[in-house]
Amino acid sequence: MDFDAVTGAMGSVQGLAGLFLALNLLTFFLFWLDKTRARRGRWRVPERTLLTFACLGGSIGAKAGQRLFRHKTSKQPFASVLNAICLLQLVLVIFLTVPSSRGWLLSALTG
Repeated sequence: MDFDAVTGAMGSVQGLAGLFLALNLLTFFLFWLDKTRARRGRWRVPERTLLTFACLGGSIGAKAGQRLFRHKTSKQPFASVLNAICLLQLVLVIFLTVPSSRGWLLSALTG
């Protein structure tokens, strides 16, 4: 697989990895901030914001923050939506990185 073609405007795998790391660290920080503010009874980070950052690629940071801070682990539908985002991103990563999975995934989706 030609990773330069996949990264496109990012220009390099390193640039894409740096963006991925930054996004996950930011998402992790948002979970920490929300938990801290919840304990203090202050303004909270909207759930929509937390899920948006997870959906944009920060799902690892989101799950790490959720587990480490024990934050929103049983709150529904938030926990289910976050788990669905993680599952979809995992399928996408497999689809993009394992050539043999593409045919299997396409056949599973199309029937």
